Amino acid sequence: MAILIVDDSRDEQDLLATRLRAAGYGSLRVADSAEAALGLLGQGNPGQRTEAVDLILMDIMLPGVDGLDACRRITTTEWLQDIPIIVITAKTEEQDLLAAFAAGAMDYIRKPVNPAELVARVSSALALKAERNTRKAREQELLLRTQELEHALREVKVLRGLIPICANCKRVRTDAGDWQQLEEYIQGHSEVEFSHGICHVCMKAVYPDVFKD
Repeated sequence: MAILIVDDSRDEQDLLATRLRAAGYGSLRVADSAEAALGLLGQGNPGQRTEAVDLILMDIMLPGVDGLDACRRITTTEWLQDIPIIVITAKTEEQDLLAAFAAGAMDYIRKPVNPAELVARVSSALALKAERNTRKAREQELLLRTQELEHALREVKVLRGLIPICANCKRVRTDAGDWQQLEEYIQGHSEVEFSHGICHVCMKAVYPDVFKD
């Protein structure tokens, strides 16, 4: 799963990347500003998205657009809002952390970064992302199956309403005004299949010799 590191310090980028690679995370992306990260994610236009990202490590103190504003833009963009964001900050006052969570961050890591804490929080965030992806895939599959079922039900032919039928020959008048054998009409308007036989009343009429008194 791909991780995007957003930090304007090359030393911090290298430190985070080194720790993550040592923990087995090899698919890493790096951006040195919020603008670069937003461009990489295609925040302004999904067609311009250049990378698939599963987790963002976002420094709060960035030149230009700061980390909190970047969090807000990402979490309010439909095709990006499912990407978990962990903010990395030296500002650990309660109001700073509340502001990070309000901007859409799911977690935070204090600077200087503790390697064990980094790996633990990244592992937890990616596990949550994988679970969310699985749930969404199941929901999409369920929606598809539901749509297929609804389509199948719409295709089922059902006889209803008033059917004009001849009192003598038992033919049915179609919508086009033609007269059709009853069994043909029913087969054309339902899923019924006929198995032909002969009743005892008709048998006497058809085979009178067999039923002589």
